[in-house]
Order: sequence, then C-alpha cells, then structure tokens
Amino acid sequence: MPSEAPNPGRRLPIATLGGGRSIGASALGEALAQLGPSDREELRERVGSEVQRERRELQREAEEKRKAAEAQRRQLETERAEAARRAEGEIDRSVRRAETERAVRELKERGLIAERAGELAVTYGLIERFARLLLEEESRQIPGGIRLAPGGAGSTGIYEKGRLRQSAEVAHLDVAGSLLAARMSGLKHIDESTSLVYREITSETVHVVLAFDKSGSMAEAGKLEAAKKALLALYVAIRKRYPDATVDVLAFDNEVRIFDLVELWETRPGSFTNTAEALRTIRGLLEASRARRREVYLLTDGLPESYTDREGRVHSGRLDEAMAQALARARELSTVTPLKFALLLFRSDHPEYETAARQIARTVGGEMLVTDPATLGVELLVRWAGGTETVREPKGGPTGAAPTPPPRRREKRRRADRRMGG
Repeated sequence: MPSEAPNPGRRLPIATLGGGRSIGASALGEALAQLGPSDREELRERVGSEVQRERRELQREAEEKRKAAEAQRRQLETERAEAARRAEGEIDRSVRRAETERAVRELKERGLIAERAGELAVTYGLIERFARLLLEEESRQIPGGIRLAPGGAGSTGIYEKGRLRQSAEVAHLDVAGSLLAARMSGLKHIDESTSLVYREITSETVHVVLAFDKSGSMAEAGKLEAAKKALLALYVAIRKRYPDATVDVLAFDNEVRIFDLVELWETRPGSFTNTAEALRTIRGLLEASRARRREVYLLTDGLPESYTDREGRVHSGRLDEAMAQALARARELSTVTPLKFALLLFRSDHPEYETAARQIARTVGGEMLVTDPATLGVELLVRWAGGTETVREPKGGPTGAAPTPPPRRREKRRRADRRMGG
C-alpha cells in the first residue's frame, strides 16, 4: 500500500507546554519575535546550557558503557587464562599422579616400600640399598692403603682357592689359575665353571654394637643426620665383610632402645644424654654374646647428663652424678673381653666434653676420637677397617685346579642370638 503524502496544511508540534498543550513552528516563531534582546540572550544561554548538559550526559553514558565493555572483556580474558591454567595444572597433576603411582607400584614390587595403615612406609630393603650407596660414597674418601674388604678388622688373613660361588667374589679372581683351568677344559675363555677365586678361611664370630646419642643437642649442626648415615655405612661394611655377624644398633637419650635399620633412619632427637645406661645395655648385650670378637662404636656430642637409679627412675641435670654413673658402667664394661671400644665425640667449644669422653674411653680400655659431622663416616670406617692379607695355597692341591676345601672349624650358630635382622 502506497504511503500517504504529507498534508501541507497539517501543523506539526514543535514544543509541548504544561497541561499537555503543544505549539507549532509558527507559534514558536511569533513568541520568539515578541521577546526582547535580553530575553532572547537569556533563552539562547539556557538552550545552549541545556544542550551542553545533554551532550555531557550522553558522553558520560557512552564512557560508562565503554568502561563496562572493557571490564567485561578483561574479565573474560582473565577467566579464559584461568581456565587454561587450570586445565594445564590438571594435566600436570594427572601426569605426576601417573608417575607417582607407577613409581610406587614399582617400589612395592621390589619390596622397597610398603603400605601400612593406609600410608607408605620405607622397608628394610630400601634402607639397606641407601646404606650401600652411603658406603660407596664414604669409601671413596678413605685414605689409600686402607681397604674395607676383604681385610676387615681382625681378619685371619688366610685364604683358600676354590670355584666361584657368587658374583661378588670376582674381585678376588685368580686369573692365571682360571685361564689354565679353562684351557684344560678345552675352552678359549674363562667362564663360571672355570673361574677360581681366593676365599678367606675364617672361624671368627663377630658381635658389633653401634651406639649413638640421640639427645636434643644432636639435632644441631647436622650431627644426628651425620650419625645416621655413618652408622648405616658401617653396618653395611660389617655385613659385607662378615655376613653372619651380630650387629646391634643402640640409640640413647634418657632411655636406651635397640633399633633396626628403618628405626635408625627414622629416629628423632630426644631429651638428655644417659651415657651410663647406654654402657650398661652394651655390657648386657656383649656378655650374652658367644662371639669371639666384640666391638663397640659409641657416638656422642657432649657430657653425660642423666642416669638411671636402681629403681629404674631417670634423673636429669645432676652432671657430677651422671658422670660418676657413666664411669662406673664403663668399669663394668671393661670386664668384657676381648673388647674393642671406640668413642667418637663431635667437636665442640667446650673442652670439658673432650675431657669426660677421654676419661670414659680410658676407663673402658678403648680409644677416643674428636671428629666433625663431615668426616664421621670416614673415621668410623677407618677405625673398623685394617689388617693384612696372606694368600695361602692348600697343601696337595694342583695348581689351576679347584682343591677340595679343608674342613672349616666353625662354632654352631644359634639363630636366636642374631639381632638386627642378621
């Protein structure tokens, strides 16, 4: 439908007055014509002011809308970035969870960790592996001329030649004899069946007590951590040299406890130093032992600070009495024979600590050494290691052949007398 043509006679409203009345352009022109110059100027200013106000209001509204749009844009960008970070973090967490689960599964399968009461716990196997690594690290720092194996402390130094039994014996391979045995068997190269090694003949039984102070002061300067690592390394060295040795690990503060390797590694600092009770416990362990060789390595960092009376009550703070009790227990321990005793004292600024430690070691009949956390492991291994080696061919055995080993004189071992998982 065609739109209607505008009616030229129709009057369009230009302004609306109060009461709903409107005026057209001609009426407005007539009204303006009747105004005087001052009224026209005032009207012009009012109209201009109103126009400016409306313009500013429009600009303000436009600026607010622009700011709102900008804020909304920034919020959207922030939400997108946060969503991306969350997604990336979730991926990383998923990967870490998967890696952790895989590592835990493998460690469980190897028996290195176990689950107890819903929590993961280290096992003897893991601590023993860690101890072997510690031993390797400390062994590299041992001065030349000192060997940990096979020349352990108190070694008989008497060897026989025999077939290879385990891979660890390859270090003592008789190369010439093994080559001859291979040639006689028609082989070009040495194999397990023709490998001959030197194996020590020993009838020694060994009992070692590793005692360490876990009083509160041992938490300072890394002393307790150094003691743990040093004792783990020495434990493995003893076991490596004497697989059937009895090794007791004893920790003391106000009280004395015998630990396994896991408890040794997880131990925390305690209270005061009850050296007397530690010496009394050591004496009880060694007196009940059937070992022919008995050794004690005691680590501490200060004076005896507490003691246990006959009723089993622990008294702390009476240093003179604690020292007197420690010396009394040291005299009792000195009656255990044979006995090798070494007291290792962490260095301090208090000369009375060294005086007391030296007096205790002298009373037992052993030695005292002042050391630092950084050198403790090497000092312990050096004091345990030593001896010479003497290779002896069994009489009547043909060169290059595996002789019949002579009867070994060994005492009957009692498994009940073994401690520390030995």
